[in-house]
Amino acid sequence: RAGTVPPGLTEDQLWRAKYIYDSAFHPDTGEKMLLIGRMSAQVPMNMTITGCMLTFYRTTPAVLFWQWVNQSFNAIVNYTNRSGDAPITPSQLGAAYASATTGAVVTALGLKSLTKHLPAIIGRYVPFAAVAAANCINIPLMRQRELKLGIPITDENGQRLGESPAAARKAISQVVVSRIGMAAPAMAIPPVIMNALEKRAFLKRGGSRPRPALSPRRPHSSMHVSRLEPPLQARIREEAPGVELVYFNKGL
Repeated sequence: RAGTVPPGLTEDQLWRAKYIYDSAFHPDTGEKMLLIGRMSAQVPMNMTITGCMLTFYRTTPAVLFWQWVNQSFNAIVNYTNRSGDAPITPSQLGAAYASATTGAVVTALGLKSLTKHLPAIIGRYVPFAAVAAANCINIPLMRQRELKLGIPITDENGQRLGESPAAARKAISQVVVSRIGMAAPAMAIPPVIMNALEKRAFLKRGGSRPRPALSPRRPHSSMHVSRLEPPLQARIREEAPGVELVYFNKGL
C-alpha cells in the first residue's frame, strides 16, 4: 500500500502480494473490502445459499427467508464491488438495500405463486428464475448512485478523464449478464438431476448440494468516446484529442 518494495523481495513474492492486495482492497477507493463481499467468499457463500434455495423451495416462508438471505448477501457483494469512488451515505445505502431486497423477494414470491399448479420440475426452476430476475433489480438499485453521477473513466494509461453515467449503464448491464451466467451452472442443471433422482427415491434418505461456478477476477471494460455524454465528449476532445477509447472498472 505504501508503494515501496522491501529489500530482498523476489518477483514471485511481489506478484503474490499484489494478488492479495487486489483481492482485499477496492481498486477505486482503496478501502478494505468486507470479507463476505469479496470474490474469494463467493464459493463457500453461494454453495450454502444456493443449496438451501434449491432444497427448501416448497413453502412460502422458506422461499421468503432464503431469498431474503440471498438478496442480502448479493446486496453486500454489489456494494463491496461497486465501481467508482463517490461516497455513499448510510441513508442512501439503507434505502438502496431496502428497495433492492424487497423488489427481489417480491419477484421470487410472485414467480412461486405462478408455478403452484405446474409440474414439480418447473417449481425447481423458481430459485434460478428468481435469482436472474432479482439480479436485474438488486444490482442497479445497489449501484444507483453510479447511474446518477457516473463512474470514473480513464485513457489507456490510467489518466482519469471524468465520470460517465453512460459507462455506468454499460458496466452494470455487463455485471447483470455475468451474474446470471455465473448462477446458471449451479441452478439450471441440478433441478433436472435432482428431479430424476427423487423419482428413483435416491434422495429420500439424504440431500445434495450443487457446486457453484467459480468467480472471475475483477475486469475492466472499455467504450468509444463517441458513446459518452456530449459534454464529456467535448471535454475529452479538448483535453485529450488522441483518445478514442476510454476504460473503466465495471465492478463485479
